[in-house]
Amino acid sequence: MIRKHGLIITKTALDFEVEGVLNPAVIAVDGKIHIFYRAVALGNHSTIGYCRLSDPLTIEERYDHPVIVPEMPNEEYGVEDPRIVKIDDLYYLSYCGYDGANAFGCVATSKDLKTFEKHGIIVPQMSGDELRFLIKNQQDLNIKYFQPSTGSAYVWDKNVVFFPRRINGKLHFLHRIRPGIQMAAVNTLDELTPEFWREYMLDFKNHIVLDPKFTHELSYLGNGAPPIETEHGWLLIYHGVHDTINGYMYVACAALLDIDNPTKEIARLPFPLFIPDQPWELKGYVNYVCFPTGTVLIDDELYIYYGAADEGIACASVSVSTLLKELLANKI
Repeated sequence: MIRKHGLIITKTALDFEVEGVLNPAVIAVDGKIHIFYRAVALGNHSTIGYCRLSDPLTIEERYDHPVIVPEMPNEEYGVEDPRIVKIDDLYYLSYCGYDGANAFGCVATSKDLKTFEKHGIIVPQMSGDELRFLIKNQQDLNIKYFQPSTGSAYVWDKNVVFFPRRINGKLHFLHRIRPGIQMAAVNTLDELTPEFWREYMLDFKNHIVLDPKFTHELSYLGNGAPPIETEHGWLLIYHGVHDTINGYMYVACAALLDIDNPTKEIARLPFPLFIPDQPWELKGYVNYVCFPTGTVLIDDELYIYYGAADEGIACASVSVSTLLKELLANKI
């Protein structure tokens, strides 16, 4: 079902990307494919680089400098793992801001893909104790939501991915508190206040979109590419993580969400869409990683761009009609 096309973007000797390039945001505009990718310098400090493709696999232009760099205290150690959509007349580029201890989802907006206005952290900033207190009376939650976080005073909330249009008039975005994927909806980003998130957590169970279910995603799962609107629902390409004798393995997965109520899962593949099985996926900065973050749909072919072993950017493709047929054969 899946076709792998290999690495399409690799690291260079330039200081800002000498350690690796990975996890790209991808969007097609006027026949060109724009890629905003995570670029890693020495010391695991990340910025966002840019290149443009003339077709799904061919680089037409690539900048020799980053286009988005750390500017805020919460980004001191890096801006990481971007995703991008266009909603109305504005591009929303979501990313993870990392300060060396905490990782939080952030967003920047642009009208032209050249200049971006940062809006800062948009996810909850809560300690583990506060989160557990707010969700403690909710039944049948995955036990991992109650496990203490390690190495940080805050619960990491990253992998922010916006839906590419408003749903029932509201901006919808996915975010990730381990081990599952959750969704929030607002009229404007200004609504995302501490009070909003406290109320949200009191009804946390009803905001969960996907929790680990199958063996290949048993450790945890997280958002991948922005959802793709189809006649059968929102097609979600995400990543699943499971433990192996060699450590965690990250695989690409697929699910289908209800078009009007995306917290409702319609179907999910009971097996990975694809797994690390090529040399550039099995060995790198982090071994055994396929981490999808962007897609481009051309006719019936869906091109999926992903970080390979946290060191390069690769592409795979699949027939959307074939994938949807397989998903609909695995309805919830």
